[in-house]
Amino acid sequence: MTDFATRRVMMVDTQVRPSDVTKFPIIEAMLTIPREAFVPEARREAAYMGENLAIAPGRVVLEPRTLAKMLDALDVQPGELVLDLGAGLGYSAAVIARLADAVVALEEDEALAAEAQRRLSEGGVDNAAVVTGSLAAGDARHAPFDVITVQGGVEVMPQAILDQLKEGGRIGAIFMEGALGVCRIGYKIDGAVTWRQAFNAAAPVLPGFAAARGFVL
Repeated sequence: MTDFATRRVMMVDTQVRPSDVTKFPIIEAMLTIPREAFVPEARREAAYMGENLAIAPGRVVLEPRTLAKMLDALDVQPGELVLDLGAGLGYSAAVIARLADAVVALEEDEALAAEAQRRLSEGGVDNAAVVTGSLAAGDARHAPFDVITVQGGVEVMPQAILDQLKEGGRIGAIFMEGALGVCRIGYKIDGAVTWRQAFNAAAPVLPGFAAARGFVL
């Protein structure tokens, strides 16, 4: 039988801690949440590898280092409401749920959404709710959010998402240019979001977040 608990500790000790992630709540969350429970059954053996893990066409669970560093930079607090965009099978929502007051996990793929809700429920994560809808439209019904996380790449951030961020709130996303990307953290001040670069990362661009392509003659 695979010892996933030992692999979880190794993931934290070899991928998360060496990436300058020192906030104890993040370390504790990633040591506690069974990553293997939130990936396709056929990929369980690869759950703790240090790379993005495919869960559907064009969709991944972000590598542990990327998720941990994004959450470290966002500094999620216990009383905050978080929108987790592109939640996939629910791993990121489960981790964030241990840091925040509540998580809205948005997923537009109905099959992924149903599986995410089932897995979160089975894992006893009772402060994360899965909502099905367009990722690019966000979830205005539960806005405004203290923090928004984007679990995939973006080329252009839809204004609808930024509008759902609370004044003083933070948003984390991986901005892609070709195969290269950088995670940026945005801060909403006086109604406008100002971005700063946090670290290099890459992920497939989520549906609705690609830049418009011009015609080439």
